[in-house]
Amino acid sequence: MTTDLEGKRALVTGGASGIGAAIAEALAGAGASVTVADLAGGAAEEVAGRIGGQSWQVDLSKPADLDGLTLDTDILVNNAGAQTVSAVEAFEPARWRLLVDLMLVAPFQLSRAALPGMYERGWGRIVNISSVHGLRASPYKSAYVSAKHGLEGLSKTIALEAGGRGVTSNCVNPSYVRTPLVEKQIADQARVHRIPEDEVVEKIMLAEAAVKRLVEPAEVADLVLWLTGETAGMVNGASYTMDGGWTAK
Repeated sequence: MTTDLEGKRALVTGGASGIGAAIAEALAGAGASVTVADLAGGAAEEVAGRIGGQSWQVDLSKPADLDGLTLDTDILVNNAGAQTVSAVEAFEPARWRLLVDLMLVAPFQLSRAALPGMYERGWGRIVNISSVHGLRASPYKSAYVSAKHGLEGLSKTIALEAGGRGVTSNCVNPSYVRTPLVEKQIADQARVHRIPEDEVVEKIMLAEAAVKRLVEPAEVADLVLWLTGETAGMVNGASYTMDGGWTAK
C-alpha cells in the first residue's frame, strides 16, 4: 500500500544531507509539504528547493532558544545529530553537553512545540531517528549513547501520553549508515582503537552485524515513510532496528 501524505505538513531536522535529506525527499514524494531544518541554511534551501518544500536554518544545539516555539506540523522527524569519539576522561564537557542538547533536549523542545497542534487535529506522527546505540553501548561514545538512550525514553513517554489522542511516537534504530557523519568517524575510530583507517569499517562498524554492509539512507527513509502513514496507526512506542542483526545477539 502506498503512503499518501497529501495535505500533511512535515518537519525534518538535520534535513540538509544524509538520512535527513533522504527522509525529506520520501515524505515530499508522498505528497507532504516538508520543512527542511538544518544548521546549514544554504544546504537546507537546496534540498527544500529540490522537493518543493521550505527551509529553516536553526541551531538545535541551543534548545533553550526554542522555549517559546510553536510548531504547526503533522509530522515531526527528529533526525539532527552529531558525533564525537572520545574516552570519558578525555571528553570535553562542553562538547558532551552540546551532543545531548542536540539529540535529546532539542527533540523534547520540538515535540513539546508540535504536540498541541497535533492534539487539536487528533492526528500526528513523531519519528525519532535514534540508533543501534539507543539500545546498545559502545566505547568512546558516551555522549551519543547517553543522548540516544534518553531519546528512547522520551519517545516511549510521548507514545503513552499521546497515543489516545491520535498521535504516535516511535524510534528508528539504524546501525552505521552511509552518510558524511559516519565517514567523518573513521579517522577518530582508527585513533582510539589503534588500527589503520582502512580496517575501521570491517573491524569496528560491521563487527557486530550479520549483514556486512552499511545501511543506505533511502532504507531508513522508507521505514520512516511507512511509520508516518495510516497503516502504521497501531505502531506506537516502538523501536525499529535496522542493524543487520546487531541487536539480535
